[in-house]
Amino acid sequence: MDDYRFSVIIGKNGDGWVAVCPEFTDCKAHGKNYEEALANVRDMVKARIEDSLADNEDIPQAETLHFSTLRLSL
Repeated sequence: MDDYRFSVIIGKNGDGWVAVCPEFTDCKAHGKNYEEALANVRDMVKARIEDSLADNEDIPQAETLHFSTLRLSL
């Protein structure tokens, strides 16, 4: 069993939460709460890994992640 590393960005979105995995641009999931959004994106990433392995494609992984909050006042 191989271990993989991915970054996930989770934020509040209206009444729910959204989770995005930048390594797989099509992996974006929603949830009623933080935990549900994280579980949903985990399922999507797992499916993408399985598809990539089946197609003998490289699996992009997070090497280093830098995160910052940008606040702008206009």
